[in-house]
Amino acid sequence: MVARHFEVFSHWASHKRSILRIVTGLLFLQHGTAKYLAFPYVPGLHELSWSSLPGIAGLFELIGSVFIVLGLYTRPVAFLLSGLMAVAYWYAHAPRHWAPLVNGGELAILYCFVFLYFTFAGPGLWSLDAKMRTKV
Repeated sequence: MVARHFEVFSHWASHKRSILRIVTGLLFLQHGTAKYLAFPYVPGLHELSWSSLPGIAGLFELIGSVFIVLGLYTRPVAFLLSGLMAVAYWYAHAPRHWAPLVNGGELAILYCFVFLYFTFAGPGLWSLDAKMRTKV
């Protein structure tokens, strides 16, 4: 009886995946805009060199998150961003302490695995990838 009620939810899974992708992309976009557009303003963050590791990460955050929000080339972009967040965790957070809550890396881990999820699950129905697939 209960299982039948949950079948309704599976019908909307692709839509919910699209919402998760868009919200994740918009939140991730803030990291890139803070570094390159000083919006939102984070003291000292926008003064980094574009050729530094945080600067290169900022480019990936800025450009990659736009692709994620649009659902364009979602799987390869999500794979790159997942790797970026894994490197960010091990490079910037893990050396501080072994526990993510203490080293401030829980968000990097979460982004890493959410992007890894999109690598395998795809973007959902509300995406440019889905639109391009249906027109072929």
